[in-house]
Amino acid sequence: MAFDDVLALTGTGSPPPAPDILSLLGDRATLARQVPFRIEQADGPAAVAAYRALRTDVFVGEQRLFATSDFDDRDADARTVVLVARDRTGAVVGGVRLGPVNDGPDIGWWRGGRLVVARNSRRLGGVGPALVRAACARAEAEGALRFEATVQPRNKPLFARLGWRPVRDVVEAGAPHVLMRWPVDRIGAQTSATKAPLGPLLAGLAVGAGTGALGGPGFTGDDGAPVPGSDLVAASDAIVPSMVERDPEWAGWCSVLVNLNDLAAMGAAPVGLLDALAARDSSHADRVLTGLRNAAQAYGRIPVLGGHTQIGVPASLSVTALGRTAHPVPGGGGRPGHEVRLTADLGGAWRPGYLGKQWDSTTRRSPAELTAMLGAIGAARPAAAKDVSMAGIVGTLGMLAEASGCGAVLDVAAVPRPCEASAGDWLTCFPGFAMLTTDRPGAPGLPAGPAVGAVCGELTVGAGVGLRWPDGEITQVVTGPVTGLGNA
Repeated sequence: MAFDDVLALTGTGSPPPAPDILSLLGDRATLARQVPFRIEQADGPAAVAAYRALRTDVFVGEQRLFATSDFDDRDADARTVVLVARDRTGAVVGGVRLGPVNDGPDIGWWRGGRLVVARNSRRLGGVGPALVRAACARAEAEGALRFEATVQPRNKPLFARLGWRPVRDVVEAGAPHVLMRWPVDRIGAQTSATKAPLGPLLAGLAVGAGTGALGGPGFTGDDGAPVPGSDLVAASDAIVPSMVERDPEWAGWCSVLVNLNDLAAMGAAPVGLLDALAARDSSHADRVLTGLRNAAQAYGRIPVLGGHTQIGVPASLSVTALGRTAHPVPGGGGRPGHEVRLTADLGGAWRPGYLGKQWDSTTRRSPAELTAMLGAIGAARPAAAKDVSMAGIVGTLGMLAEASGCGAVLDVAAVPRPCEASAGDWLTCFPGFAMLTTDRPGAPGLPAGPAVGAVCGELTVGAGVGLRWPDGEITQVVTGPVTGLGNA
């Protein structure tokens, strides 16, 4: 029988649905355990229309929260995401919407709402909770750092069981509701994973050591370490071995970038590099060294003074940079009341293979532009400065605040950010060039060439870091010390 004959016999313009393999095999036990619904994004106008029809049936007809329609401006926002629940027949039996709270720029503040389950499908059980869980996951995937919903009081226990936290009572559509907040822990988890072990781990290095141990007084835990009795500053960074293995040229480039940025945060001018490289073979080592050499040339012909190379072993790369300054800028020089400024290079794009993780701006810059950015801290000499590290913008601000014996507040809407990056990604990624500085109110910004700077917070009495939103709400994302290294 031809394909066209099948279409004619079914009386449709499309092939019949493929039979379920479990039904063909007669596996009734497995079929009985199948979930009776699935959650997915609305895949077109028909699915959205079915979801809106459910809303009208429940919110207008059943609950009488609205006279004729519950549609609002959030439905018209193209950024609003609609998730629907479909039963085994494909019918839409529930849904929820989520998206930015208003029509302005998406700063990572999202709200979920209009959660609905068809009356004849509530017997299925679990549709509502599944939609809520899916909405939380989607909001975080979209870069949201604050995700809220207003729920009817009878649904408060359900949301609480799912991990939501009540904020306050509110009124919506003329009826009592509770504002609930989902605890987005992206920033806290990042700082805990990357920096929390450092204090206990490194404490033994200072026992019985000289005054220069761990940076010395005033520079403990800093981006670089002043060398006692000289104007030298030393910085050292290792590259993640998996990155050296799979992206050797980029690993070589980054080994220079991170060290020169560390020196720049101290106000030091680079004088040379030392590298320690291990590779599986000569070809792989050559690719790493090509990236390292290209970066050293791009940043102003920084000489590679020497190092160590070993072939026939698992890949690894560590680079040490030496710089000079008579007066290093400390990372712990901040004080309560100081303004927080972020100066970052917003040019470039996400590095291929590192979407949402590494922002590559430096490979597209000229040597003059790179040199201008490296010299910015030394020229402006703020009270405190730190290069944004693997802890991201917020985690690095927490490190600066910890070293300064302070807390910090970051104004999310004021943070300079590329339009291609979500708030969640930008505040947690590794940027090509980004410096956090603090100084007295009104102090001038950094003369950092193509980089963009803005005051976006302040140091406070206390500890940790809070995100301040346009409505004045502050959500605490770092609750205490980041590294445990203490006041510098």
